[in-house]
Amino acid sequence: MSTLKFAVLLLAFSSCRGLQYNNDNNIDDVEEVELVVQPSKYGSLWPLPQKVQISEVSFKLTSISFKIVDAKESSAGPSCSLLQDAYRRYYEYVFGAAKRQGLGKSRRAGAPSELTELQVWITSPDAECDGYPSVTSDESYELTVDQPFAVLKAPKVWGALHGLETFSQLVYEDEYGAKSINSTTVSDFPRFAHRGILLDSSRHFLPIKVILANLETMAMNKFNVFHWHIVDDPSFPYLSRTFPQLSQQGSYHPYTHVYTPADVKMVIEFARLRGIRVIPEFDTPGHTQSWGKGQTDLLTPCYSGSKPSGTFGPVNPILNTTYDFMKQFFKEISTVFPDAYVHLGGDEVDFTCWKSNPDIQSFMDQQGFGEDYSKLESFYIQRLLDIVTTTKKGYMIWQEVFDNGVKLKSDTVVHVWIGGQTNEEMRKVTAAGYTTILSAPWYLDYISYAQDWQKYYKVEPLNFDGTEEQKKLVIGGEACLWGEYVDATNLTPRLWPRASAVAERLWSAKGVTDINDAFNRLSLHRCRMVERGIPAEPLFSSYCPREYKGI
Repeated sequence: MSTLKFAVLLLAFSSCRGLQYNNDNNIDDVEEVELVVQPSKYGSLWPLPQKVQISEVSFKLTSISFKIVDAKESSAGPSCSLLQDAYRRYYEYVFGAAKRQGLGKSRRAGAPSELTELQVWITSPDAECDGYPSVTSDESYELTVDQPFAVLKAPKVWGALHGLETFSQLVYEDEYGAKSINSTTVSDFPRFAHRGILLDSSRHFLPIKVILANLETMAMNKFNVFHWHIVDDPSFPYLSRTFPQLSQQGSYHPYTHVYTPADVKMVIEFARLRGIRVIPEFDTPGHTQSWGKGQTDLLTPCYSGSKPSGTFGPVNPILNTTYDFMKQFFKEISTVFPDAYVHLGGDEVDFTCWKSNPDIQSFMDQQGFGEDYSKLESFYIQRLLDIVTTTKKGYMIWQEVFDNGVKLKSDTVVHVWIGGQTNEEMRKVTAAGYTTILSAPWYLDYISYAQDWQKYYKVEPLNFDGTEEQKKLVIGGEACLWGEYVDATNLTPRLWPRASAVAERLWSAKGVTDINDAFNRLSLHRCRMVERGIPAEPLFSSYCPREYKGI
């Protein structure tokens, strides 16, 4: 099997931590490691399937004779545009470079050692071709590469998409560019149902092209959730049909730095065609400075002594107009975003402004809240949750909402992000019976010298004290790339292949922890992303057969 020649690597790790308060699970103490560069018996597969057997027998593939087709027995046919699109995409991934160079055309089609067909067989009566992926989607598949043809079997289209990616990763080429694939059997499914990437389009606006490129890369790594942190303090780029003044006043620029309804629709459909859910986050009552620019009286006026200071704090929780606004706004969100969940934030609420405001103080007295402003926060969140419930959406919230004792619906998803005591937090949240996702050890905006992908790889999400029942409540995790120092110029190389480490941890079996094998597979996977046009940064001194050519 063709592999890259890497120099022997001695990896030294920087001792500086920066502001990594999300460091966790004893992954900060990464000792000096010597990795041995050698081909993995699993080639360049990433993330590693649950079961895979690759034999020595190999078959040739040529662009002129190879086809991806629907199996006769499949419940999905030519009208399933999701699969037809995927067949074209993966044919291009397998043969793109060879086709452009005119290779492989002289060979006689149908030679004995040639593989001419991959048949895709959707086994359930409902293939879910026109549906949206969800947390309960069946993503399993089985792949058999053998003569006379390869067969990819999956109950639903979501598993077939993953199987096509795996098939494409099994193809390798010799020094002349001729393509081969070994006789292989794969039986695969994800360990966790929720495998996400958070991107922040408020601190810096992310052009649609960049979002789509990262959805494409997510599919290459079998991620299935795009957590779109679409608005925040700095800017409000979401163009609301109901309240257009929010982006008119709150975005960096009302024409060039907004996501129109058509943009949002395009992102959702592009993601759906790759088996990816889009979960929007509209974080309140904090992180809302940009909302206040276009919506009068939504934010709390701060006081300096007995006079308003001219600045504003979190959402004003004591006005009925606040809840009327939220009702209309989230009604729109529930129709624009088809996913069953919306993320409501609820983190990092600064009480200083609320404390300074005399109207808030009187309200606190009336309600008997005393000086406990977390009770006021809970009062607001409770009403917001009731509003969102009427839109028939489930909700995700950051852990502080749970920590402050807000009454939550039983199907609430609690998002754990604060480092230091993460295992204890995971124990508490699951002990209370809530579904949980983990992000604390995977804040990819914190960067450091050396191969930090290793510490992300070494995380074990279920490393907390708890019963088997508690551990079943952990449905997965997300790698977060917050946007203070990230925009279109550096987002993709900063994210990949570091996020790929998280992808394997969330997909592969718990016992897949060999860092040496991971390095050898990830090096090749990274070069494959580069060949596919993704500027994924290198792991260490190395080269790719086809380097990134720049813009």
